[in-house]
Amino acid sequence: MAAVARASRLSLPTLRDAPADAVAPSHQLLVRAGAIRQVGAGMWTFMPLGLRTFHRVCQIIREEMDAIGGQEMLMPILHPAEIWRRSGRYGIPELFKLEDRAGRDLVLAMTHEEIIALHASTEIRSYRDLPQIWYHIQFKERDEPRPQAGLLRTREFVMKDSYTLDRDMAGLDEGYAKHEVAYDRIFRRCDLDFYKVESDTGMMGGSGAHEYMAPSPVGEDRIALTTVGAYAANVEMAVSTPHLPAFPPSQAPAEVETPNVATIADLAGFLGIDERLTAKAVLVVPEDEQGGVVLAIVRGDHRLHDLKLQKVLRAPFRPATPEEIRAAFGADPGSIGPLGVDRSRLRAIVLDEVLETGAYVCGANRTGWHVRGVEHGRDFTADVVADIRHVEVGETAPDGGTIRIEPAIEIGNIFKLGTRYADAFGATYLDESGTERPIVMGSYGIGPARTMAAIVEQRHDAAGISWPQEAAPYDVWIIAIGDDALAKADEVGAALGAAGISVLVDDRPISPGIRFADADLIGCPLRVTIGKRLATEGTVSLRLRRSGEEETLQADALVPRLAQLVAEGLTLQP
Repeated sequence: MAAVARASRLSLPTLRDAPADAVAPSHQLLVRAGAIRQVGAGMWTFMPLGLRTFHRVCQIIREEMDAIGGQEMLMPILHPAEIWRRSGRYGIPELFKLEDRAGRDLVLAMTHEEIIALHASTEIRSYRDLPQIWYHIQFKERDEPRPQAGLLRTREFVMKDSYTLDRDMAGLDEGYAKHEVAYDRIFRRCDLDFYKVESDTGMMGGSGAHEYMAPSPVGEDRIALTTVGAYAANVEMAVSTPHLPAFPPSQAPAEVETPNVATIADLAGFLGIDERLTAKAVLVVPEDEQGGVVLAIVRGDHRLHDLKLQKVLRAPFRPATPEEIRAAFGADPGSIGPLGVDRSRLRAIVLDEVLETGAYVCGANRTGWHVRGVEHGRDFTADVVADIRHVEVGETAPDGGTIRIEPAIEIGNIFKLGTRYADAFGATYLDESGTERPIVMGSYGIGPARTMAAIVEQRHDAAGISWPQEAAPYDVWIIAIGDDALAKADEVGAALGAAGISVLVDDRPISPGIRFADADLIGCPLRVTIGKRLATEGTVSLRLRRSGEEETLQADALVPRLAQLVAEGLTLQP
């Protein structure tokens, strides 16, 4: 039996206008549709209709997690701080920290790897206990520095976290593959366009990760895709082969005065050369205990990728100040380079791998001067050669296609954690020979609320939201116009409810025009209008929200027709 509700008895606080600060369509429409209401920055209440959709998305997730052998549990949000110190993640700046009345340090969880490893250390003893898939759907807290865009970036949110516990990497690979199947099914059932892309492991750690990305103009992530379609990666991980310039003949380095040159464009214009023949040097200060500064060098037309460089340095960093640059090089910013520098002042020179061959123009370490014909390996040697640049549109991807970059919303992620957390918490098992071995873990997340927002971003029009059938607050929205129509609407609703189809009967004492507008705004897949023609012709009107297709049919045929449409995926094609 599915839900049958009367709109006159529900809270339907729809709005004509969106909040002034709402830019993302999902933010605008979810507020206007009365699905969510703001409490504070990054804190939202799910109103009754919004919560129905949230629960339906969670149900999709549960069904697909159960299908791969997942076992649902529920772990607390409040954790002793010592658990996070033990894993080495207590210093994460986004982690909420607090004290209880006795002065004990606590944290509000933003993820649950530590707790899973803690439980695994006490509950799993033998190889016979493995593999396991444990999951829960629980609130998380994150001290997000810039909450925005409604449900897309919040401080409090719900996540489905699942964890695989295995004997070895082969078992982890199998659990990872199961989650790939489950995630594909979840997002298809939510009617989302999405990509699975290579991603950085970030604070989670581990040996590999993928993100599920829903393309959207409001997405904060950027994904690199190709015309061939076999390659997809977050730009933090993306690699490509840039187009090379025509290099001049090899020659000895020669200084050239470049007065009033402040940018790469100025330099290329002054010398009359391609920007691709220049090298850009950036001095950075790693924020660790080793001290010293690092010179990072990329091609002039390229951008230094902070995360890639951070992974090389194994520490976050900040740009050096002009004073620090002058102290290390004796020159103003814009005129520094790798030649003749006092290496005792530098921790390292990190060179982007694109610059490993060819002759380039770089700073001469004299204000207003540059050097032509500088070649790595002959004129200087970098301490590290690595990919430290952003991929760019039009470059060649590993699959041979041409790179394009698209904004997207992260809707899910999967990580191969390995034994990082097992080692921290002593989570081990005894194998067949009685040897103690660490449990190998994987971690897998989906945000149901962000998934809701992504659906709205992809499935809306000028009139409002167009929910897919499995995520809609109700399958059918019936508008009853006139006293006789209401009795018929109740009859139809009861029959549909008995057939497992959820129904909202809009009997509110307001104009039909407002009710039609609300039906389009809230976006249930099917709308039925029962009005005057019921008495005169015995007919009702049926409309498909997404396509706008309509048909008129005899009232007695309505229930079987609606059941057929729901079963066939909501199409009005004959």
